[in-house]
Amino acid sequence: MPSLIKHPPLPTTPRQRRYWTPPHGSARALLLAEVARSHAGLVVVVTRDTQRAQALETELGVFAGNLPVLQFPDWETLPYDAFSPHPEIVSQRIATLYRLPGVKRGVLVVPVATLMQRIAPRSHITGSGLMLSKGQKLDLASEQRRLQASGYHHVPQVAEPGDFAVRGALLDIFPTGTAEPYRIELFDDEVDSIRSFDPETQRSQQQVDKIELLPAREFPLTDEAARTFRSNLRERFPIDVRHCPLYQDMKEGVTPGGIEYYLPLFFEQTATLFDYLADNALFVLGEGANEAADQFWLQTAARYDQRAHDTERPVLAPTELYLPPEKLREQLNKRLRVEVVETTHEHAVDSATLPAPELPLNRKGEEPGTSLKHFLSSYPGRVLIVADSAGRREALIDTLAAAGLKPQNVESWQAFLARLPGESSNDGKESSDEPTRFAITIASLEQGFALNKPALTVLTERELYGERVRTERDRKRRRGTARDPEAIIRDLTELTLGAPIVHVDHGVGRYQGLVSMDVGGMDGEFLTIAYAKGDKLYVPVSQLGLVSRYSGTAPELAPLHSLGGDAWERARRKAAEKVRDVAAELLAIYAQRQARGGEPMSIDRQLVEEFGSTFPFEETPDQESAIEAVLDDLAAPRSMDRVICGDVGFGKTEVALRAAFATATAGKQVAVLVPTTLLAQQHYSNFADRFADWPVRVDVLSRFKSAKEVSAALKRLADGQIDVIVGTHKLLQADVKFKNLGLVIVDEEQRFGVRQKEQLKKLRAEVDLLTLTATPIPRTLNMAMAGLRDLSLIATPPAHRSAVRTFISAWDPALIREALQRELSRGGQVYYLHNEVQSIERTVRELEALVPEARVRIAHGQMPERELEGVMADFHRQRFNVLVCTTIIETGIDIPTANTIIIDRADHFGLAQLHQLRGRVGRSHHRAYAYLVVPDRKSITAD
Repeated sequence: MPSLIKHPPLPTTPRQRRYWTPPHGSARALLLAEVARSHAGLVVVVTRDTQRAQALETELGVFAGNLPVLQFPDWETLPYDAFSPHPEIVSQRIATLYRLPGVKRGVLVVPVATLMQRIAPRSHITGSGLMLSKGQKLDLASEQRRLQASGYHHVPQVAEPGDFAVRGALLDIFPTGTAEPYRIELFDDEVDSIRSFDPETQRSQQQVDKIELLPAREFPLTDEAARTFRSNLRERFPIDVRHCPLYQDMKEGVTPGGIEYYLPLFFEQTATLFDYLADNALFVLGEGANEAADQFWLQTAARYDQRAHDTERPVLAPTELYLPPEKLREQLNKRLRVEVVETTHEHAVDSATLPAPELPLNRKGEEPGTSLKHFLSSYPGRVLIVADSAGRREALIDTLAAAGLKPQNVESWQAFLARLPGESSNDGKESSDEPTRFAITIASLEQGFALNKPALTVLTERELYGERVRTERDRKRRRGTARDPEAIIRDLTELTLGAPIVHVDHGVGRYQGLVSMDVGGMDGEFLTIAYAKGDKLYVPVSQLGLVSRYSGTAPELAPLHSLGGDAWERARRKAAEKVRDVAAELLAIYAQRQARGGEPMSIDRQLVEEFGSTFPFEETPDQESAIEAVLDDLAAPRSMDRVICGDVGFGKTEVALRAAFATATAGKQVAVLVPTTLLAQQHYSNFADRFADWPVRVDVLSRFKSAKEVSAALKRLADGQIDVIVGTHKLLQADVKFKNLGLVIVDEEQRFGVRQKEQLKKLRAEVDLLTLTATPIPRTLNMAMAGLRDLSLIATPPAHRSAVRTFISAWDPALIREALQRELSRGGQVYYLHNEVQSIERTVRELEALVPEARVRIAHGQMPERELEGVMADFHRQRFNVLVCTTIIETGIDIPTANTIIIDRADHFGLAQLHQLRGRVGRSHHRAYAYLVVPDRKSITAD
């Protein structure tokens, strides 16, 4: 492939210093790919953080062609954390280390903090691998011991890298560094077959001849390694090992969380990434990498100082775990090195790229595509439009076609450069004799760019639609790809050992796993179901359509039918009668919806997009999907009935805001129905703030308003002077009149009473209905799963949001004091939930005695409305830092600075309620804590 960029000169000796100016947009990845093609060695790109490393790796995949692009990811834990990194991260790291010695040319992307890490020596990674081949002799017992010594986990069912399971003559294993697990079948002591399989369905797939097993951990777990660890721990720290959980766990064969931060204790000498790289590797330091190294070192030293005197979990000095910044620079000075610096640097060489022009397809006062058409008519070079996905490409093609523009469809960047004359274009006509001048492709690029020689411009949706367009990279989870909501729905059919399972002809049994059987001379896989009296039913995988997951009562209360009995048939008849009743009710509702027909709303997508650009955060992939689905429903000629299901704090409210804005700007009114007064106030504040700069009028009906204020609001509502009204079930009363109601948004439907639910049922036939819930009632979920109500799942947490750490403990003043002081010391706030109004004052006095510096206030439902409103407003403004409250905070309270909740007598609450309460914290990027206080932890069973 011809070089497109004449890259700046590269260093030829370590003494040479080369400085480049930052390339524009995604040209950075193109430039690095060109460098990798011309340099006789590996190109190591050092970024200042993980986010930039992941973005660059994705973009390099567009331009690199056949060159390997590797990433050595960060553990994504903080130094000295008591948590181990996710197995998928460990798998990728080990696979990269194993591949590095054999990669002669390509690109390695690594965050600077990860480059500073001290890691396992090469002998552990490259010397611990094992090849398993078909026909090979294998002693299963010995292999189990070897796998466990290499860090693999013995589990009942393989699910993630580092797992293995043994079932008779079958060995299932998910090797480190592979994308799928494998099933090894033995005949006596010989490997008879090796097949990949799907970890979700457990069904075998493709046969292979051999697989390679790499170690599953970055340190050995042999008996000798464990002894070395314990010996080094005793020598390094003056501690009583009898009271050191680390020592005792390793002695008992248990691998404690966060053991990675004791990695030097497993080896005589650790290594760094530099030890895995050839001398001719070229290092490219991105902007800010040096500063990020210094900052990381300071943060690590601070965390060490906080933990240096912990005798139960002593910590190693930072120099034992990381290269100090000065040592890092010493290593880099021995290598070929380029630094990307600001354009003002006196020795910087221009990277020969240009920014892409901003060419919005829809600019106010212009026809769609006017600026792009003008650019194409005057630009002498080639132009490539980059879409994020096939759907986005088709939408762009339609938009461009409406503007009279017809780009040719090419498969990739390489196809665009090598396009031959005579290939068909998007409209079916042959292209001209000239190479492709205007084309469109699918690729994940963050920002466009331009080149002078040759004249070439790449335009992404960012240039065509503005800053808010998301890329495929953003749709990835922190580990691997994001979970598709539709896949989660399919996951509800997953089977676990011992779970109740229903066969359409034989009733409810218990799933006993998959077995391989020889039937009529043919090998087959069968699903085993156990029934009463010891009976078993074997269902071939070809008949899985007859089997479904049990969805009745709690699994432990599910019935167990007998094969050949009549109990199942009676249950089916009874269920059929109930189904007919529900079907008649639904038929009436949906007949009304169909008869109504409905007028599709005239949604101004461009205006909604502009409103969305004011959202101060990046939408998650699931939020985007839900927003698109809702907008499509509103524009459809039938009434919407959609459920938005998502965990607390995952962004359901933003979906509601977009729907409300689209409806209000289409000339219709919106009612936001909530179960509590506090939630009404919270939503009113959110809606009023977001709509402040737009011609959308918002009001609220709640008990915080006087009768006169309510009466005036009702009149304005009837006259059409209010576009969005927020309120409790009072909005369903007969005296509430709308001029042109178009959308009802219901938050937390499960908290409304029977009468309100019946009124909501009628609304489904009359207006568009959007339901938001974190814990849907079974009926709502069942209707959604059956397709009777549309369902959107928001399963991806907001960026930088950490999981809430949850503790269960008996009442302990020291624990409560520590929890309060930890949160207050970082400037945060605490919810202390005490659900007994009679004794809440005494609880306040106890907390004030425990932590005198705390500023404590009370909130409960028996307080006067104005006083309660004032308390909540003051808490939101951080005028005090501990709120002792009842379950009045269960829904709707959104205070990002409150990241600790202590729930007194947690045994008095149900799981759904505890889940909601825990969701009050962790609504920012800070680590959140939930303490469930019970009278006696021993009384809490595993169930």
